[in-house]
Amino acid sequence: MKSSVAIADGLAARDVAASALFSVFVEKRAFDDVFAKVSEARSLAPRDRGFARLIAATVLRHRGSLNAVIRSFLDKPLPENQGRLEPILLGAAAQLLFLRTPPHAAISLAVDQCRVDSAARRFDKLANAVLRRVSVEGDAILAELDPVTLNVPHWLLVRWQNTYGHAVAREIALASLTEAPLDLSIHGDVNAWAETLGGSVLPTGSVRLAASGRIEDLPGYDDGAWWVQDAAAALPVKLFGDVRGKHVADLCAAPGGKTAQLAAGGARVTSVDKSPGRLKRLKGNLARLGLDAETAVADASAFDPGYQYDAVLIDAPCTATGTIRRHPDILHLKRDDDVAALAAVQAPILARAANLVKPGGTLVYCTCSLEPEEGRDQVAKFLAMYPEFSRSPVTPFDLVGSSSVGHDSVKSWISDEGDLRTLPHHLSDLPFGQTGMDGFFAAKLIRDA
Repeated sequence: MKSSVAIADGLAARDVAASALFSVFVEKRAFDDVFAKVSEARSLAPRDRGFARLIAATVLRHRGSLNAVIRSFLDKPLPENQGRLEPILLGAAAQLLFLRTPPHAAISLAVDQCRVDSAARRFDKLANAVLRRVSVEGDAILAELDPVTLNVPHWLLVRWQNTYGHAVAREIALASLTEAPLDLSIHGDVNAWAETLGGSVLPTGSVRLAASGRIEDLPGYDDGAWWVQDAAAALPVKLFGDVRGKHVADLCAAPGGKTAQLAAGGARVTSVDKSPGRLKRLKGNLARLGLDAETAVADASAFDPGYQYDAVLIDAPCTATGTIRRHPDILHLKRDDDVAALAAVQAPILARAANLVKPGGTLVYCTCSLEPEEGRDQVAKFLAMYPEFSRSPVTPFDLVGSSSVGHDSVKSWISDEGDLRTLPHHLSDLPFGQTGMDGFFAAKLIRDA
């Protein structure tokens, strides 16, 4: 029999997951922020914190499917005044159908969660009955459901279909609903660290780990040997080529992965972000890596240091629809009108950057969005307004160097216009659990000498 301490820890973990989900669904708050606050308040041990995050992330990816299974066992919809009943049921169903938690644990602790929630306690018997049926009949129902149409918002799926075609849109959606592996950018010998960490070296030079616990516990963390950065997110900096000795401005720089790349490559970097707190964390990350950069607290659209740079990088604020694998709350927080709103934020940043680049210098504009308004269309408008800039087409060599491995597949990462355009289902030829990459757009623009 499990100890009362283990039961209490299990209840606390599930309660943190339900509270975080409630904040996302009802209060429309970003998952990472609310999860950090709630889990810290409950003083969860690392293992329980990891389990709570896993439950919540699974629900965020599969909410539509899970609700469809649950509703098949309800005679009528749940009432509005239900407290946290929905996230409690969803969390338990996720454990039963995706995480393979023993039914007695998932069900009994969900019932306990209801009983300690003042608005949900009257549904404790309903929760018990429904979840018992989910544990017995849920798998068969789930197998008949379409995860794409149930879990991807209709507006977003239609957008992808219009931009990429129905077949590719479905591949994007399915890849977006899977958990992402852990990618690392290495500050040192890539092959040696891949062996030490038990990872594999991707054609792009990132090291990919199929599974991980706390990143702080991995070899090399304290030594500053690597930092976490999706393989696609590491590509835009590669478009600059050799940055040794160059003065580079990194606009919208936090959390600092690209600043770290530039500094590790020998550039003198000025990292610009409007958030003092985020810049402070960036400096802390650089300190762990043994790297340094100048920092400036400023709105990138108004940044004016009084001089120009050899190169400027813009990692613009965007809808981040290419990062749903890592941030599944995007499925529940973003709306169609966010695309135009953020495109309106990006344009003045690009305009400001045009004046920050020296003649003959390079401007790289990138976003982690899949939406053309935030990438291709934004660059087309910029080039029409600033004829002194021209596109420098991206080549496979820019992305993977002289390595012949993956060159054929890398060609599919380059758009007809010559820009970088990765999609979440790329890198699909890797072993199970190691496939995919973030959806990223990047254009390399050269100012006339």
